[in-house]
Amino acid sequence: MYVKTWCVLLVSCFLLSAQASDYVSLAGKKGDFPLVHNGNAVAIYLDKAEPQGLKLAVTNLQNDMQKVSGATSELVSAITKQKSIVIVGTLQHSVVLQQLVAAGKLDVSAIDGQWEGMLIQLINQPMAGVEQALVVAGSDMRGAIFGVYDLSEKIGVSPWYWWADVPVKQAKSLFVKANTLVQQQPKVRYRGIFLNDEAPALSSWVHEKYGNYNSAFYQHVFELLLRLKANFLWPAMWNNSFNVDDIANPQLANTMGIVMSTSHHEPMMRADKEWHAERDGKWDYAVNPKKLYKFWQEGAQRHRDYESVYTLGMRGQADEPMGENENIALLEKIVAAQRQILSDTFGKDKLSQVPQVWALYKEVQSYYENGMRVPDDVTLLWSDDNWGNLRRLPTPDERKRSGGAGVYYHFDYVGGPRSYRWINTVPITKIWEQMNLAYDYQANRIWLTNVGDLKPMEYPIDFFLRMAWNPENYSADNLVTYGQQWATQQFGAEHAVQIEKLMTGYTRHNGRRKPELMEPDTYSVLNYNEASRISTELQSYVEQAETLHEKMPEQYKDAFFQLVLHPVKATRIIFELNHNAALNRLYAEQGRASSNDYAAQVKYWFAADKALEQQYHQLGKGRWNHFMSQPHIGYTTWNNPPANIMPNIVLNEPINAADMGVAVEGSAAAWPVNGNLPLKFDFYGQQQRYIDVFNKGNVPFDVNIRVSEPWIKLATRPAQIATEQRLWVSIDWSQLSTEHAAGTIDIKGTGWGSAKVKINAFKPADNNIHGFVEADGYISLDAGSGTVQQQAKDAYWQEIPNHGRTLSSMTGLIKPELSFVDKPSQAPYLEYPLHFFTEGKFEIHTIVAPSLNFVPGRGIRFAIGFDDEKPQIIDVLAENNAVSWEESVKDGVRAVISHHDLTQAGAKKLRLYLLESGLTVQKLVIATSELKSSYLAPPPSRKLP
Repeated sequence: MYVKTWCVLLVSCFLLSAQASDYVSLAGKKGDFPLVHNGNAVAIYLDKAEPQGLKLAVTNLQNDMQKVSGATSELVSAITKQKSIVIVGTLQHSVVLQQLVAAGKLDVSAIDGQWEGMLIQLINQPMAGVEQALVVAGSDMRGAIFGVYDLSEKIGVSPWYWWADVPVKQAKSLFVKANTLVQQQPKVRYRGIFLNDEAPALSSWVHEKYGNYNSAFYQHVFELLLRLKANFLWPAMWNNSFNVDDIANPQLANTMGIVMSTSHHEPMMRADKEWHAERDGKWDYAVNPKKLYKFWQEGAQRHRDYESVYTLGMRGQADEPMGENENIALLEKIVAAQRQILSDTFGKDKLSQVPQVWALYKEVQSYYENGMRVPDDVTLLWSDDNWGNLRRLPTPDERKRSGGAGVYYHFDYVGGPRSYRWINTVPITKIWEQMNLAYDYQANRIWLTNVGDLKPMEYPIDFFLRMAWNPENYSADNLVTYGQQWATQQFGAEHAVQIEKLMTGYTRHNGRRKPELMEPDTYSVLNYNEASRISTELQSYVEQAETLHEKMPEQYKDAFFQLVLHPVKATRIIFELNHNAALNRLYAEQGRASSNDYAAQVKYWFAADKALEQQYHQLGKGRWNHFMSQPHIGYTTWNNPPANIMPNIVLNEPINAADMGVAVEGSAAAWPVNGNLPLKFDFYGQQQRYIDVFNKGNVPFDVNIRVSEPWIKLATRPAQIATEQRLWVSIDWSQLSTEHAAGTIDIKGTGWGSAKVKINAFKPADNNIHGFVEADGYISLDAGSGTVQQQAKDAYWQEIPNHGRTLSSMTGLIKPELSFVDKPSQAPYLEYPLHFFTEGKFEIHTIVAPSLNFVPGRGIRFAIGFDDEKPQIIDVLAENNAVSWEESVKDGVRAVISHHDLTQAGAKKLRLYLLESGLTVQKLVIATSELKSSYLAPPPSRKLP
């Protein structure tokens, strides 16, 4: 890469403490604390006055220590003379901690009074008769719980030990390093997930294993959240009611420390299905206010003694927009009524202290934009567009609101343009890019993500919640490090680098185009070897994953299958299913006898998809039965089909004779129907192109191939064709003496006449060429292949490795409200040295991430131009309508076109200026002739030094 990133990003070198075992070691040194040594585990002190939730976490720590080491730790409520002890507690309840603070042995000023502050500190001589104490202290119950689970994680217990069968790492000895001091508190107040769209997979599994969504199920969800330092949940609600399904559900959540809330269309702690079950009349406050008021009143009363966040407002029933007759005045009346209920329930003087949220989801945001307001103490929960692109972030005035703002994000969605629920399709690079914006704009009160069935979203859930704890720990430069640390935690360090690449590879592919949106014509089988290149890439991922699976110790195989092998193989299967369907249709149209072979391949990959699902269901004797059962093949509308539907195939009846056809790269039509068979070569362009000679019948035929010029090279010259043969053509450039040369390849087979492929080659006479070179009708640039100029502290370009369609993207990190629109020449810019052989009116296709206008009244603008000319200012969102949005989320990018007049060929410098926040550039293509159809655009052009 030629990008110089801004050095202020010191966090890029920061080792992510949430995953690194940075204070626990397996071999003790002088001064270290012996957590487990010589078969003995140190005792854990917990004051009897501590809350039950902390006691549950400490019990889990005891169990974790026993699983890791085989040694049992005793839980005590009094400290006697002993060499070492772990002291766990909250600052409010632990007498021992209070004594240590009073004696000057423990400084808790960094966490005292903080929300969920945690402190882990090794203290020598804490009290008479004790040589060392490991203190795990919390500013409140959850702070202490997070400290306890942080220690569990460091000794070798993954948060995913239950939900993904990750084995506990074994160690006979465990030591906490001398001088250990960890002081942390979250940067985002509420951090959680939404179990949604949970049928058929999760619901079928829950009903089989637990009977219903009861406390036996939810205790595993709650524990996972706490181990990931999360605290917030929107529960499953498609066909369930959290409080009614099991009255122990809310009690357990409150005991364990999980803050419950209800989804964007379920006000006042009442589930949507409760209204179906309990009430008559319309879900319409205009005509049924009394019953609705009482319904909400009961919700507030029921949760009065539980820590909750109350959702305000109202949408239509079953998550639909309210009727056309609804208006802002009615919604304001609804919110006022709900606030009155909360005031009556908790006391008027405490109303502002009751956590409340207004989810500005879908059409609800338009009510806000059209003037509706809620009191300042209500959190504004902004949403993405259901496809991971933030629709809105707080303005300067909104950042002053006491209730703050948050973000509702999606890893799963049911809706248009198509639902995506089956598999992980959201790269962590995408999550970081958008949520980093959210944090910069101070949307930090709530971070919530829709995770669907929970499995198989383990990887993005892990990243999202860890980032929510402290977004400042994460930068574009350490996302690969995060992936390697995640892989190390689940499977050990030996293969972590390779596993991270597999996770990045399959998620990047799914981020390009979600499996539910994949169709036979998505990737080109004609141009730029596009589909073939992707096929090779995905095959390599599967081969690597299968090899690693074989190398894994037996106890790791189930976890590896769930987290790595299954999604890698599933991703390839969907691609190859559509790839082979495309080849079947193309070859059938061309009349190839081999088209039936590709029809058979479509059937093979369709069956492979089902077999892989069944393999998942058989793990651990059916432990995860029903997961991955979501239909995902055969969409025709936004909603999934009732079952997977194989793509249509075309069956051909080859004649009982020999009949030749010839097709060339880039052309769907074939000889003899198409007599024009051109292949063009540029010295700096694609060096090989192919000719397919094929049989339309089932009898082999002889073929005679003649080349008119010695500089035209064929890799092979078959004498006979049974089904088909691909001939790779190249140019011996050393034999060309002129800039332009032409020749033919004559292919004689069956029947009358022969196919003549016209070969044209261009070799420039100019040898003084530098930079990216025009060839094949374009210059194609990966965004990260330029150099950055005019970086500033508050405005700079940052490369995001593995982001988007290409090797990396360039995002503009710029202070909110800072703009260079009126002074583009002063803006940071990307510069690309180019060389043109032609001149004229050209198009530049700038391919960017599909970010939205999250700043009111503003698009996302950049400037572009050649050399020192005045650049054009382009608004990525100039055509921001429903049609363009739908295409952008399906494609995962927006492509904007600017027009430029180059009056002279030769050396040029293209400059792209950063004007305002939100711009992430993936690729630029300068079209010097008409571009060929493709999904990913042409591959990068050659660069000369």
